[in-house]
Amino acid sequence: MTSSPATGLGPNSEKAVYNDGAIDRLFIWLFSHKMAKAVGKDPARRGYDGFVELSQQIMQGRNAQQQQALVAVVLKSLVPSQALWLIRHLFAPTQLVCELNAWFATLLFEWLVGPCDVTTVELTDAQGQVRQQRSGVQIKKCRYLDESRCVGMCVNMCKLPTQRFFTEDFGIPLTMVPNFEDFSCEMVFGQPPSPLETEDAYQQPCLIDHCSLATRDPQPCPKVRH
Repeated sequence: MTSSPATGLGPNSEKAVYNDGAIDRLFIWLFSHKMAKAVGKDPARRGYDGFVELSQQIMQGRNAQQQQALVAVVLKSLVPSQALWLIRHLFAPTQLVCELNAWFATLLFEWLVGPCDVTTVELTDAQGQVRQQRSGVQIKKCRYLDESRCVGMCVNMCKLPTQRFFTEDFGIPLTMVPNFEDFSCEMVFGQPPSPLETEDAYQQPCLIDHCSLATRDPQPCPKVRH
């Protein structure tokens, strides 16, 4: 994948332009196919635009919990249950395992979120000791958020289902922290996610000029709460 950076970052910036390679298109087709099967409807558009369109269709007529549950079904359908069991029971979330997951994430998720790099993060272990490890992933400007410009889609269709998939199904804790000011995002493997109600994302208003639910008197995004 190659991308041409947009001018500026965040809600007021132009959308980046991506030139998806063959592998990127394969991942987009695979995820779109699984999502279309779950929704029971094919998208009108192809490629990444169609993928985002399917995400929007999943949100229609479903509350936050139902959206997250449907995405969870899609994610689980991508990995054989036997493989999930083996990973969860044979690979403890050691520093090495978390660092390998961060490295794999930069390779496997670029089609979804755009360019990203492995970073060093600080984690506190069960004994209260702080250690540094290279199990962070810095997403420079999330393609999914940049394309959708939707807080609810970011939280319900990406952040929460992905955190739960890795934490509960893989047994590898993951926390994702989206930044709605510049559309960047940090992934931290090895850090258990906090309750959404304690995070900034829970208080994030809809993006002005990009969402019909946005108000000039900022209120938390209702799609995240209902």
